[in-house]
Amino acid sequence: MKFSVTVTLKKDVLDPQGKVVQNTLNSLGMKNLKSIRQGKFFEIDIDEDNQEKAEKLVKEMCEKLLANLIIENYKIIKL
Repeated sequence: MKFSVTVTLKKDVLDPQGKVVQNTLNSLGMKNLKSIRQGKFFEIDIDEDNQEKAEKLVKEMCEKLLANLIIENYKIIKL
C-alpha cells in the first residue's frame, strides 16, 4: 500500500530557505510571485493489506521521525 506524506512548516514559523528561493525567482524575472514555502515530500510503500493499520504506521512514522511536530505539519494521502 502506497502513501504520500507532505511535511510543511507551520504557518507562523519563518522559512528562510523558502525566502531564498522566492528572492532568486524574483531576480530571475518572476515578479508575480507572492510567496513560497519549502517542505518535504515522502513516498512510502508499506507491506500491509489492512488500510487502517497501514495509515496508523505512516502516522507513527511522521510523529516519530518525519515531522518535527513543534514546527511542522504533515498530510498523509493514500496513493
